Amino acid sequence: MRDHTAADANTDAQIQLPGIPPYDPRDPTENAIISRLVGNWHRRAAVKREEPDVYALFDPDRPDFRDDMIPFRSHPIWRTLSEEARSRLCSWGWVAYNRNTVLIEQRIANPAFELVIAGEYPGIGGQQLELAVAQAMVDEQYHTLMHINGSAVTRRMRRQEFSDRVLPDSHITTIHQQHLDRCAERWERSLTTLAFATVAEISINAYLELLADDQDIQVVNSTTVKLHNRDEYCHASISGEMLKQVYEALPADRRRFLLTEIVAGLEAFVAPDFTTWETIVAFEGVAGWEKAAAEVREAQTGTHLVQDHSGVRNLLSDMDVLDQADFDWGEADR
Repeated sequence: MRDHTAADANTDAQIQLPGIPPYDPRDPTENAIISRLVGNWHRRAAVKREEPDVYALFDPDRPDFRDDMIPFRSHPIWRTLSEEARSRLCSWGWVAYNRNTVLIEQRIANPAFELVIAGEYPGIGGQQLELAVAQAMVDEQYHTLMHINGSAVTRRMRRQEFSDRVLPDSHITTIHQQHLDRCAERWERSLTTLAFATVAEISINAYLELLADDQDIQVVNSTTVKLHNRDEYCHASISGEMLKQVYEALPADRRRFLLTEIVAGLEAFVAPDFTTWETIVAFEGVAGWEKAAAEVREAQTGTHLVQDHSGVRNLLSDMDVLDQADFDWGEADR
């Protein structure tokens, strides 16, 4: 469900087409990205259609990703790398960022929404909620396409494969699956997915904002993230209200289980993805990566890539259960 109020506050010139994020047609990058997004649906019927000129906006001298989001950036090994190697790692960072976003949408968010529509959770239901959730699921499919397109532009313009198949499952989807595998009961699996999805939908803005306003990376990349980010605020409110209603309808033991899974989901969401980066530097043949990886893990384990946890913290505070959540919120969220 779209947050028209929030969108309108950004600019009076924004356009809203059914199913896709609102955008400013005066902004050439936003316009090109949305045109490409919409055009993809028609290519099966018009394969020779001229593609939007999103590629003309690509600047080969700009990095594809923030290098300070690469765990190895703070290790001495970074200084041994050539400029070309650093550029390739930044391209990998953008591809991995997109893939993580897609996996969150497809394996965590939409499965939770499907369970809502199927009537899996107590305390919620009805036509209005189903409509809102179904629309959110459509949104997530468009967001998936946006990030797949983002990686496709990078591959074409860098003339490198940067294949998703090289990458392991992202950290949060791996942790989510591990928790599902430990569940003995159907209700445990359902509440686990609801917890992880709630964290993802409420915290995704903080994750997207890591790149959305960056002035140094590819404009196409930051604008892709900005468009997605603009479209996510309403999902957070839907997810938060659903969690509140489900929590109220649960018995005490299931409430405790749900809160435990929320903390687990948040810890997974905000953590650096060491495994993905270790896979990347191994694939790239970075000399000495094994020793560097061990040192990076030791130095950075427990750190948070996403520093803003206020969305989940405020939700748990509203529910009057913040004191039951064993999580280091940090000073920024107090």
